[in-house]
Amino acid sequence: MGSHAMANFASLSPLRDTGLRDIADKLSFMSEHLPDRVDRAIVTRLQQDGRIANVDLADAVSLSPSACLRRVKALEASGIIAGYHAEVSRARAGLGLTVFIGLTVESHSRQASQEIEQALLAIPAVVACYLVSGSDDFLIEAAIPDLASYEKVLLDQILAVPAVDTARSVFAIRTVLSRGPLPLDHWR
Repeated sequence: MGSHAMANFASLSPLRDTGLRDIADKLSFMSEHLPDRVDRAIVTRLQQDGRIANVDLADAVSLSPSACLRRVKALEASGIIAGYHAEVSRARAGLGLTVFIGLTVESHSRQASQEIEQALLAIPAVVACYLVSGSDDFLIEAAIPDLASYEKVLLDQILAVPAVDTARSVFAIRTVLSRGPLPLDHWR
């Protein structure tokens, strides 16, 4: 075992199938990463193009490739960069209907909330789920092919969750902005 923390970690388990969140959990013994203006530039650029080559990213943020890679790895290990994904066109993927569904629940216990969350996470059409304040208890976003599919999801899956009392739906007519880059102006 080497004296470097990463050398010790690498010798304990292979990283082939490990997700970034798993790595962050295992590296929790490392000091918390405090982002600065260079990190802001890196994350801003990665939000625009997550597939950018490290050499090009380094050039864009005025760092050497090795320093840039170290910073990216630190941002990943800290959980600031939670992962990478492909952005898929819902319309081209046959999911032309976006529905926001506000749910009210019968019981407001932690156990009931966890059961509802687990049930909603198991519904493939649910692409986002929030515990919210106000007249609704949960707000979910669903990506669905059409109204017939929406009816099945609502009646057979969402309202079938035992603790769900009512559901109110709002349909998106057109998407103006979806999954835009996060504003990082507060990082100095």
